[in-house]
Amino acid sequence: MRKKVFLTRTLHGFALKELKKKYQIEVHKGKIPVPQSKLRSKIKDVDGLICFPYDKINKETIDLAENLKVISTYSVGFDHIDTKYAKEKKIRVGYTPEVLTDATADLAFSLLLDSLRRVSEGDKIIRDGKWKVIYGAHDYVGVDLQGKTLGILGLGRIGQTLAKRAKAFDMKVIYHNRSRISKTKEKSLGVKYVSFERLITQSDVISIHVPHTKETDKMFNMKVFKKMKDTAFLINTSRGKVVNEKDLIVALKKKIISGAGLDVFELEPISKSHPLTKLQNVVLAPHIGSSTKETRAKMAEITVKNLNLGMNGKKPIYSVGY
Repeated sequence: MRKKVFLTRTLHGFALKELKKKYQIEVHKGKIPVPQSKLRSKIKDVDGLICFPYDKINKETIDLAENLKVISTYSVGFDHIDTKYAKEKKIRVGYTPEVLTDATADLAFSLLLDSLRRVSEGDKIIRDGKWKVIYGAHDYVGVDLQGKTLGILGLGRIGQTLAKRAKAFDMKVIYHNRSRISKTKEKSLGVKYVSFERLITQSDVISIHVPHTKETDKMFNMKVFKKMKDTAFLINTSRGKVVNEKDLIVALKKKIISGAGLDVFELEPISKSHPLTKLQNVVLAPHIGSSTKETRAKMAEITVKNLNLGMNGKKPIYSVGY
């Protein structure tokens, strides 16, 4: 009898075709994310699980699995999975990091450029029929990128790629990381290591590229916003919960900081009645950091490869812990 695989959402046609060759698969087609009750009933007898970043695979859910060999997540993040407990239960966990580096860095820079030059705001002005006269010397002005300081929190693959984009626009780049990269790497990227305190006080733009952990939870709060320049912008393409959203809204309303570009939020999706949608000085994107045709297809390919390896008792290409 063929091994069973449950997908919490559909994948590309080529990926489903590949899976059907080897396994008995079932794809959830209802409400997204899959209801926990359904996930828990399905996980009981499947050998493999393909999930997405909004699916909560906690200890209680993992405990129900009797035959589960591998969890393959279609995402770079894996904080939605209790990876420690999965390892204890000898369940492999695969994820899809490197392939979305360029796409996410490009989006972060898009938000940066849009925020400073007020592109989306201008688009709305035109669509709302509010562009009545040609703007004068002091009307509707943005901010130059050249010579401004970009502070990158988390200089991993995405942070380093963003640094290259910023240098091409003649920005100065400083960074803070859990551990400093080599001086050779710093020199090749043209970046300078600083403390977190200096990062938040010296940057004209701060871009966040850290995972959501106990240490990073709501680390950008009012205390931090008050230390930032009142002309500074915040860009977040990492995880929404790294930012205290209520504090950010107040900081934007009171002009404690100048603006923000956000691809991620504390709770997703957000509705048109969300307080952030009422603010002019924020650019909003619907969590599309990796959303290019090429990147999403590559993620599907790796998700299937990770699953196949785990089903055969081997380590996924990109593995967490075991």
